[in-house]
Amino acid sequence: MMELISDPADTATASSPAAPAETVTAARGRIDAVGVGQHAGRRQILHEVSLSIQPGEMVALVGGSGAGKTTLLEILAGVRAPSAGQVMHDGVRVDASATPGSGIGYVPQDDIIHVEMPLRRTLQYAARLRLPAGTSAEQAGQVVDETMGDLDLADRHDVPVRMLSGGQRKRASIAAELLTQPRTFFLDEPTSGLDPSTSAEVMHLLRRLTRRGVTVILTTHEPAAIDRCDQVVFLTRNGYLAFAGSPAQARQYFGVDDLADVYRRLANEGTPHAWAQRFEAYRLPGKPPVQTGRPAGQHSPGVVRQWWLLTRRNADVLVRNRLTLAILLGSPVLVTVMMSMLFQPGSFERRGTADVSPVQIVFWVAFAGFFFGLTYGLLQIVGEQAVFRREYRSGLSAGAYVAAKIAVLVPLLIVVAAVLLGVLRALDRLPAAGLAVYASLLVTLVAEAVSALALGLLASAAVSNSAQAALALPMLCFPQVLFAGAVVPAASMATPGRLLSLGLANRYSFEALGRALRLDQLTRTLPTMRAYGDTFYGTVAYRWLLLAGFAGVFALATVWVLRRRSLPGPGGRR
Repeated sequence: MMELISDPADTATASSPAAPAETVTAARGRIDAVGVGQHAGRRQILHEVSLSIQPGEMVALVGGSGAGKTTLLEILAGVRAPSAGQVMHDGVRVDASATPGSGIGYVPQDDIIHVEMPLRRTLQYAARLRLPAGTSAEQAGQVVDETMGDLDLADRHDVPVRMLSGGQRKRASIAAELLTQPRTFFLDEPTSGLDPSTSAEVMHLLRRLTRRGVTVILTTHEPAAIDRCDQVVFLTRNGYLAFAGSPAQARQYFGVDDLADVYRRLANEGTPHAWAQRFEAYRLPGKPPVQTGRPAGQHSPGVVRQWWLLTRRNADVLVRNRLTLAILLGSPVLVTVMMSMLFQPGSFERRGTADVSPVQIVFWVAFAGFFFGLTYGLLQIVGEQAVFRREYRSGLSAGAYVAAKIAVLVPLLIVVAAVLLGVLRALDRLPAAGLAVYASLLVTLVAEAVSALALGLLASAAVSNSAQAALALPMLCFPQVLFAGAVVPAASMATPGRLLSLGLANRYSFEALGRALRLDQLTRTLPTMRAYGDTFYGTVAYRWLLLAGFAGVFALATVWVLRRRSLPGPGGRR
């Protein structure tokens, strides 16, 4: 049981928790926390929590809103590094710079599997990414089938995850973590939003895991769930430890018959610090032994193998997500139709001294390439951040993840750019020119679209939800419109505007497209275009290099942001 190191008199009178129906056989899975504290800015949200959890126990972390139970869960799991104190798994200190090994399963409140694919297929991808290098597809499939059978999900193997019931989806997320057979299992509100019957099913499942020797730690606010646990840890406001022991001991300690009354007492009687002092006096001081090193883990598949599996999964998810696919295919169609309606046929023919249509067409073609890439990228990461973070902590390469996103979307962008140019040429919105010219136009559009795609991925990784991603779209688009050098020639901009334009992909795409279509000749002959000066002079190749450079910088920045947001750290909102 959890080591309370309590006063002998209290221990003698406290009732013991019921023993599980099956004998615990695992020798590993002990967790110790010593003086764990956590700060969020200047506010301390967890105060010197010390406790020990034995292998095979099911432990509930409970408390009111703002008590810090999710923060404590993440620290115990190694997902977040404490500001003070230390955590040991099986006597080995968890290194703040290390990610949890294969012996740890962590299920946050959000889904950690893709909901578009059938259950078995999405678990197969998870298994191939998480099981040790060298695991064959047949072996991974066998593990998946056994796990689904254990969780009573075998008959739902061909059902898309989004179509599963709430309890089944929770079990599906649990299944993704059980693939590697962890010895310790952490769950954040596993019964939240479930009806009492389904909640009882989930708790029964977790109890079955402890009978196999798995240590289970969960957060909850439901008294019925607490009573199904071996031990309960009560936290009061600002993360003070108010009690740790069995549910029966908690009733005796707080003098209540219903554990729901503990919440009322902690909220209305005394101060959080006073409750912590009372419990500290209740138990004897002691510290678990500490060893150096890290928990042993297993090697994940190599980066190239991860990239290939992720590329296949991304393509699979894309095809099955009809809404996303409709947006990806529908936006280019809509933009192409609008451009054909905006400009008249033969716009590149000289119509008079006041005609600037060629410049406008080139600019909007360039912006279309940027818009396609940006919108594609913005949709990719923000909706699956919980999935990525869990897989990253299991050994996934952030570089392989970003590269797989690009690998799936670049072919689609190539097709979209080619169709745009082909349709505009067929409708006589672009001039007749040789194959080499249109090949140059296509390379320019694709290079810009890829750089915008990488920028979109960066924004998608940096924001926290889809609403923020939607706000990012106009914020990233407007500068590309205003400072690309078409609305106002770069030479005529104020100094801040000229400096800003140097960092915009749309400027270089606009210049490269205009150079390929020989707009430099018009700037010498048409008075209204002389303001563009040497905009379209120079070579196209160096502008391609700049666009490629933007793509590389944004892609590397995306990798950095993903790593930064996924590594254990004291920050974060709770």
